[in-house]
Amino acid sequence: MTYFYSDMADKAIQAIQNGLGFVTLSCDLHLSEVTLRIVKRELILDDESAITRQQLEKIVKTKTRIYVHDGTEFRPLEIRNEEYTKLVPTQTAPYLEASGVKLHISKGICPFESAGRMAETVVKKGFVVLDTCSGLGYSALRSARLGARKTVTVEISSDILLLRSQNPWSFGLYSDHSIIQEHEDIASFIQTLEAETFDAVIHDPPRFSLAGDLYGDAFYRELKRVLKRRGTLFHYTGNPYTVKHGNSFVTGVKKRLVEAGFRKILQEKALMGVKAFA
Repeated sequence: MTYFYSDMADKAIQAIQNGLGFVTLSCDLHLSEVTLRIVKRELILDDESAITRQQLEKIVKTKTRIYVHDGTEFRPLEIRNEEYTKLVPTQTAPYLEASGVKLHISKGICPFESAGRMAETVVKKGFVVLDTCSGLGYSALRSARLGARKTVTVEISSDILLLRSQNPWSFGLYSDHSIIQEHEDIASFIQTLEAETFDAVIHDPPRFSLAGDLYGDAFYRELKRVLKRRGTLFHYTGNPYTVKHGNSFVTGVKKRLVEAGFRKILQEKALMGVKAFA
């Protein structure tokens, strides 16, 4: 499959306008580059497929969409069900957006890298890891690269799983046998797991307004239960904000983690989260 978004389409149009016979582009969202021919003002993908300038101009106009060409036509990498879920392009890996909510840290950093750094705060070689709300699987992939013996990565959304399967940056999930993908609701799934199973947990839930139970006392107790003694948790909280009575949201998270049995909490400001020790 060939992936295009606004910047790539614009570069191809400029090459056509300048009368060039070739243009070098990344057709897999910045994982590699390929040189494509330009013939009769069309971009040649292969012996059977070409992209017209009209198609390219349509893509240029949609700055926050990624299009994939499956050999026949272009279609956007998005799903419109109860939520509008899509992959959004960057100059590196794409990030996930659901109903206008960005689900990755991407400002000034590659989304793949920011998710990977969450894994780096708690994962070491030989660890067994739980990735609670895996999204595109970026944290799970970094966990595997760090040498985790096994990473169980859990995602509830069928739409996100479908987009994951079409995202080149996520393809490693399907070839790395140390990564086990589960299509489950983590709030229920975690109750089926045995106690003291994991050396580390990466907990990167949706915002509180969308998944408040994943920030609650009962769920935190489950996180503590499945962690081995002296295991570690990274918990993404998002930017701290103030609620009524002047209490910090993150302060509340820390308090509930301590009440759940975690013995030490450290703030990871650069990653907008906290690290907790079982």
